[in-house]
Amino acid sequence: MVRKSDALATESVTCLNGALAHLRNIWEEIGIPEDQRLQRTEVVKKHIKGLLDMMIAEEENLRQRLKKSIDMCQKELHAVCQELSLAVYLPEEDCTMLQLEKDLRTRLEVLLKQKKERMLKLKSLKDQDEELCDILCATAYPIDADAVPSLEQLDAFQEHIASLNVEKECRRAEFVETKRKIILCMEELDQLPDTSFERDIVCEDEDAFCLSNENIIGLKTLLQQLEVKRSQNESKCSELRNKIINLWDWLQISQEERDTFSANMVGSRAKTMQALQTELERLEVLKQQNMKNVIESVRRELATHWEKCFFSSAQQQEFAPYYDEDYTEELLQLHNLELNRLKDYYQTHQQLFEGIWKWEENWKLYLSFEKKAADPNRFTNRGGNLLKEEKQRTKLCKMLPKLEEELKIQIAAWEQEHHSQFQVNGQNFMDYVTEQWELHKLEKEREKQERQLKKNKLIEEEMLYGSAPKTPNKRRLNTLNTPGKLRKPGQPVRAPGYSATKPPRLGLVERNKENISHLNATAMSDGFSSTVGACTNVQQHLFSENFQKLPNLTVSREFSTLQPATSKPDLAARNQWGVGLLRNLHLHVHKMKSAYTLYNVL
Repeated sequence: MVRKSDALATESVTCLNGALAHLRNIWEEIGIPEDQRLQRTEVVKKHIKGLLDMMIAEEENLRQRLKKSIDMCQKELHAVCQELSLAVYLPEEDCTMLQLEKDLRTRLEVLLKQKKERMLKLKSLKDQDEELCDILCATAYPIDADAVPSLEQLDAFQEHIASLNVEKECRRAEFVETKRKIILCMEELDQLPDTSFERDIVCEDEDAFCLSNENIIGLKTLLQQLEVKRSQNESKCSELRNKIINLWDWLQISQEERDTFSANMVGSRAKTMQALQTELERLEVLKQQNMKNVIESVRRELATHWEKCFFSSAQQQEFAPYYDEDYTEELLQLHNLELNRLKDYYQTHQQLFEGIWKWEENWKLYLSFEKKAADPNRFTNRGGNLLKEEKQRTKLCKMLPKLEEELKIQIAAWEQEHHSQFQVNGQNFMDYVTEQWELHKLEKEREKQERQLKKNKLIEEEMLYGSAPKTPNKRRLNTLNTPGKLRKPGQPVRAPGYSATKPPRLGLVERNKENISHLNATAMSDGFSSTVGACTNVQQHLFSENFQKLPNLTVSREFSTLQPATSKPDLAARNQWGVGLLRNLHLHVHKMKSAYTLYNVL
């Protein structure tokens, strides 16, 4: 395929030949001689050749400039790739000079931009590093500020700056917190900063303080010294307060006088300590003046702790000064030492003693419920108290064995640790528990025997002198008569509520006539049969079998004999008797339900 540039060159040659031919024709027509034609042709040749030479020179110059640019770009690319720690750029092989120069120049611009960005980032990181090193008094990060850093170097430098920032924040927070504690300790100790380091901490701005490792260590050391002083003061003040409180209790100082001094019962400042010391000296003078009362108060407190620690009488008698009547300072000291020993002993085993006290309280509560259970008057209680007591007693029956098992495990661990026997009231606790259960069992047996003896004695008295009439209970259940008694042979059947000799009330039958006049005889017979039949089915197990045929019987006007129902008045009377029977049956069932409910409660 012919290129357009070649075609255009051929066309240019054709145009040139045409122009020369045209010039020759003009010259021929004008009649210019041959020598002039030759001169003119030479002039045309010079013009054309000069123009072409000039164009060729320009293009040659362009080629030289492209070569020079390519060489320069290649050199700079090589240098930049080395600075950026990148591989050397290799252009395409078949590209022209223009394309090669463009590719090299574009790649060079990209790498130069990366170099500039890395240098700017390095400068920023160096500035941050210098600032942090000044604050933390640390060494600068070892990196060349003139060389172009690699990406790995920049990442490592940035991580170093981040770690310095974290360290700075940690040290700043530690400095602020330590400074606050130092100031608080100095205020509590009424102490002012003496050294320049203490003044830098307390008085200077926080941002101006150098957060070096040495300064942080110095801060911690200063705080420890101040805390030791404060702890010593607090310990001393606490000791003074304990002595003052003991003397208050022993001397029976009034609450108003104690409240007056209550402001000095907190804190450990110098003035507070001085006030405590003054109060203690005053109380010591009062103690010397009231030595007997003080020792008696200590003895009462000793007795309380003996009880809390379950000391037996033998263990209490081992402390002989308790019975000394010579009230001296030495005797008070002995009592005080024993009291402190008991307090420490109780504090060390407080959890164990609290468990034993819990068992004691539950045991006493259990005994009280057992005593109430034997009281017959408890059934007269109202408001569900009986049910509540029974639930509590059941809960205690489950709780006591569980609590005993827990105490058994704790006591076994204590005995294994101390290599001695844990005693309660001078004996092993589990033996003590077993003894209490045995005593309770014996007490129940004794009460049972007493009740049996009392019952036997009552029977003997009744056999000798006869039984005394029993008084009715305060609350009697409904005791309406029911027609459920068996009829003796030959005895006439009586309607409920009527006697055999009392004549019936005939007015009832007459009134019933008016009420049932609108019913026919068949309906009346059916209604009565269904009513009395239901009563018979319900009372099969409650009454005699003689009443199972009541549906086929009626009561005469004299209510003395049973006759078949033949007339309307007889049916009315029988219906009235059936209604009474149903009413009495309903009352009897209600009494049985009440008795069953009371049985479940008991």
